Order: sequence, then C-alpha cells, then structure tokens
Amino acid sequence: MDENKENIQVTTPEGVADTCVKCDTRACSCPNDIGRCNLTSTNWLADVPDNDYEIVEVLFKNTRRGFYRNSTHIPLKQGDWVAVEANPGHDIGRVGLIGRLVKNQMERVKLRKDAEILRVFRKAKPSDMERYEQAKAREEDTMIRSRKIAVDLGLKMKIGDVEYQGDGNKAIFYYIADERVDFRQLIKVLAEVFRIRVEMKQIGARQEAGRIGGIGPCGRPLCCATWMSGFISVATSAARFQDISLNPQNLAGQCAKLKCCINFEVNTYVEAIRQLPAKDVHLETKDATYYYFKADALKREITYSTERNVPVNTVVLTAAQAFEIIALNKNGIKPESLKPEEEGKKGASPFGDLLNQDAINRFDKKKKKKKKKSAGDKSAAANNVNKAQGGDGANANANPNPNANGKNGGNNKPRQGKAKRQPDAGQPNGEKQPRNGNKQHQDKQPRAVKTFRPRQGNDDKAPKNGGNGQTQQNNVKGD
Repeated sequence: MDENKENIQVTTPEGVADTCVKCDTRACSCPNDIGRCNLTSTNWLADVPDNDYEIVEVLFKNTRRGFYRNSTHIPLKQGDWVAVEANPGHDIGRVGLIGRLVKNQMERVKLRKDAEILRVFRKAKPSDMERYEQAKAREEDTMIRSRKIAVDLGLKMKIGDVEYQGDGNKAIFYYIADERVDFRQLIKVLAEVFRIRVEMKQIGARQEAGRIGGIGPCGRPLCCATWMSGFISVATSAARFQDISLNPQNLAGQCAKLKCCINFEVNTYVEAIRQLPAKDVHLETKDATYYYFKADALKREITYSTERNVPVNTVVLTAAQAFEIIALNKNGIKPESLKPEEEGKKGASPFGDLLNQDAINRFDKKKKKKKKKSAGDKSAAANNVNKAQGGDGANANANPNPNANGKNGGNNKPRQGKAKRQPDAGQPNGEKQPRNGNKQHQDKQPRAVKTFRPRQGNDDKAPKNGGNGQTQQNNVKGD
C-alpha cells in the first residue's frame, strides 16, 4: 500500500480528493467504490530511469482489468482516471500500473500475443466523470430488476452484480450458475427494458465471495477480498496430504467451495512426505510384522502397528530408524524387535503452551476437596473443644460403654453429660471414688503428686471426717 511516497489525489466532480476506503490512504490505486486492494501492484521500478513502456494497466470494477496502449504518450501516473477505448464507445477506469512491469504483468495473466490492444484516449474530464457517476448510480436498480426477469423466465441462475460502461451505453451482467444456462431470451428482454447493449459474464463462487467480502474462520478478512487476484482449483487430495479431516463443514469456506488456504502449505507437506518410507513397506522382525499406520511428515516420525489399519502394539520410529530396518530386511536380516517408545524420556513439545495461556478454565478458581474426618479425629477435636472450655478432655467423652473410646473409633451415640459429683460425706469412710474415665485416660502413666502429712500434736486441725481422710483422698488422686 505504501509503494508511492507521494499522495496521489484525484479530483472528483464534487471537487473532493478521492481516497481509498480500505486502506485510508491516497497512495493506493484501488477504486474507492469497491474498497478492495487486491489488484494493487507495487511499482518497484518507479525511480529507475528510462522506465517507460507504451502499454499501461487500467483497473475497473470488481477484478476486471485491461491493458491499453498509450500511443499519444500522455503523462500518466498510478491512480489517474482515464478514458479508454471500448467497443463501442469509451470506458472510464483508473491506472493501476505503468512502466516496464506492465510487460511482466501481461505475461502473468497469460494475455495472448495476438490479442487486440485498445488505446487510451485521454485523462478523464469532469464531464466524463459526471456521466460515469450517473451510469454507476443505475447499477443497483438494474441488478434487482434483472433478477426478477430471470426468475420469470425460469432460469436457474443468480445475477450477482451489474457494471455499466463509462458512457452508459453498455452493461456487463455477472451471474452465477451451477449448470449451463441458455440466456438468449434473457439478453433480448434486458436490451429492450434498459435500452443498452448487454454482455453476460459468468463468475465462480470464489469471485462472488471476494466481491461481497467478509471475515474468514481464521478471524481475518477473506483472502479473495484482500490480496488474491487469481484462483486455483483446490482438490481434496491437498487435504489428505496434510492429514486434515475430510469433513465438508470444516473444509468449505464461505463460498461453499474448498478453502483456498488448503493449497498454501500443501507443497511443503508433499516434499516432506517424499522423504519418508512408502506406506506399503512393512517392517519384519523376529517376533512380528509391523505395518504402516500413520506418519507426522513435519516431525519425520512414523507409527507402525502389528495389525493393518488398527493401532495394536504401536511403535513410533523416526525416518532414519525405519530406513535402517528396511535396509536390514532387504539383506535378509530381521532384528529382534522394534524398541517401543520410552515413556517419561519423551521431551515436551517445543510448540506446547508452556504458560497455559490458551486454557478456557485458566481463570476458574479450583475448589479444594474437603477431607473426611475419621472417628478418631472427631474425638480429638471434641477433646480440644472441652479443654478450651476448661474441662477435662478425657472425662468429657465419658461413656457408659467401656469399649467405646477414641482410640478404637468410638460410636455414633450422643455424648453423655457430665455426672454430678456426690458429696464426700455420703461415701463410706469419707473416701472419694475415682471417676469413670475412658480407657485411654486410665492407661496413662500416673503423674507424680506431692503428698504432705499433717503436723503432729495439733489435734484441733485434724480432719473431721474421720482419721486420715484428706491423706487418703490425695493418695487416691495420686493413684
């Protein structure tokens, strides 16, 4: 788009500088009424001296282009509107390429050497541009009416676009049809209705998609609407070479034909496949016969299986290893077995998503799984709660069943409340009975407790509940 450093301004009848809608620059030579830049050619010989050639390239609506002879040597530059010779009358177009590159362009489009080359009349005048704008304003109405006429005549065709000649005396009707159509009656009706000369031109579905434009499945504008000017047939064999799934919904583009991008890399895959062993070559070993199953052409890896078309005992070999075994088999030598691919030593793919940026759930918060508490953990948690409240954890889980303890799992019975403490006077001999704790508490080693004796000879401070009751009580606790 930036092949010309200077801004090319074209004066329209309204007196406003014409710009390209697609690239928003005056350096582009594509017509602004189409908004397509796929016909733009870079004139990389513009600054070379003696870059003169008598023939110039002129662009028209859609993908139509023509080559005209500048016999009067009019000073032209890229983007100039010119009036060229037509049959009959004259047409209005824009200069797309000048200089010696035009000769190469003629060879690229395979223009016949005996083709008639018309002339360039002059640069377009304001009167020529005004007449051209009036003819162009009639194109949409003419297309709609011509579609109705084709339906009334029962023709299986679709008129996709209409292009009027610069002088308004002739119109080209672009149509799409799957079958051969006899449109002789249609031409007569159109000539009578619109009072013009009619030319019918059939286009393909790809040209129609390029004319309409759109966004492809890759997220970019369609190639046929941006840079492609020629179309090559696409075959399903190109998809087979690249191991692409032969799903019509995935292979078809917006034009309902095979995608043009299938041909972009097929040559690379064909060249890579030629460097791999043939599919019908088998690998003979002493334990089994291995058959070709699949291959990765770019990684040069082949997968072999012991069964035809079934992945059984698959082994992945490189192309060098496969050729080595094939050479041994030709000499009558069979190796012991094919070494299977060692798991764990296989390195990570260099094209992997190391940062996991393409994962759909990369922003989702992972829920932590709650661990189920066992019966012993529940008992320990209950003891901790009771200790925090000031009680004894061992006595808090007192249960009349002596076998139910925290160590052996316990049971699901509700926890019993703490029994009321009986007064010391009710016990025989004034002794205090030990409380029934759980087995775990009773098995613990007794903690050393300091004992003390009352002073001798002080009868007033003797225990009232008989004899040595206080000492016995302390001894019981110590036990």
